[in-house]
Amino acid sequence: MTFYQELQLSSAGSKQLIKSTKDKKEKFRHILIYNFKVYLVMIFCVAVVTLFTKFTGSNNSVVGVTVLLAVLVLRQADFGIRTTHGLLSIAGIYLILMAGPRFTNTLTPVPAFFVNIICILLLMILGCHNVIMYNHSTFVLGYLLLQGYDVTGHEYTLRVAGLLFGMVLCMFIFYKNQKNRPYQRKFIDLFKEFDIHSARSRWYIRLSLIVSSAMLIMSLLGLPRAMWAGIACMSVCLPFPSDCTKRVSDRGIFNVVGCLIFMVLYTVLPKTMYPYIGMIGGIGVGYSAGYAWQTVFNTFGALSIASGIFGMPMALKLRIGANVLGAVYTVVCTKVFNFLANLTNVRKNVNASAGGI
Repeated sequence: MTFYQELQLSSAGSKQLIKSTKDKKEKFRHILIYNFKVYLVMIFCVAVVTLFTKFTGSNNSVVGVTVLLAVLVLRQADFGIRTTHGLLSIAGIYLILMAGPRFTNTLTPVPAFFVNIICILLLMILGCHNVIMYNHSTFVLGYLLLQGYDVTGHEYTLRVAGLLFGMVLCMFIFYKNQKNRPYQRKFIDLFKEFDIHSARSRWYIRLSLIVSSAMLIMSLLGLPRAMWAGIACMSVCLPFPSDCTKRVSDRGIFNVVGCLIFMVLYTVLPKTMYPYIGMIGGIGVGYSAGYAWQTVFNTFGALSIASGIFGMPMALKLRIGANVLGAVYTVVCTKVFNFLANLTNVRKNVNASAGGI
């Protein structure tokens, strides 16, 4: 395996390669490449977000994060349709990211709930036709981040400009890397194949309703950071309900672990080091091969910002509450959805049997 090929491996892939290598010299080489990759990715991410922040303003750093995540995904993933038609999906996704989050923040909670359902459902249809790619986690996450870190006036104009640039960049990278895909499906097929009786479409609807209703509940209770509940729900609302249980447990437990580690860091480190806690979390995510520890380190960046706004104790309470309750809420809602789906199927079978008599 070449140096470049090793750089393309995931953390899990690199760790497996290191574990399976018996030659000490080769193992050491793989370890060095793995560490180099982690810090290279970290430097790249910081550079991209810094550049976007420089040109769009400090309150628009989330634009850099959103575009960065999309670029990292679209260089490898596809939409399950012709590559040229995939460019239309990217355009549609970015138009939603530009308009949806800002529009919902001009509305009261209940109307915003319905707009969120429509926007998230469209993001699912446009970006996650190929379910195994898990593209939804990138685009819905971007939507929720942009909504949670809202801006107005000139800053919003700069946000739109940044997203437009990101859209063009993603289109270029996507077409360059995916142009030889053999798909025959067209853009319109994404909508034609939407069927409430299919497992995929039901997952689209389930995720859209659960994420939107969780944020509605947070908003009606007057709690800040409603997006945290939405992100928690999105993270554990998987296409296959049987996979949700383990994910829910990890989301709840390891968010608490992450909060406790953050509390220790926030207590023992000098204030001058607080801005770097998020970076420590980023490095930790780079070394994490599994969802559990990625969840731990992902808390650092979010809490670094929230602690400056609400104070550390309140930020911890909000983070733990939104994530634990959001995860549990997703399980309950999923069971309700499954019950209703099974009930619908039973009635459908009974009617079909009755019609054949």
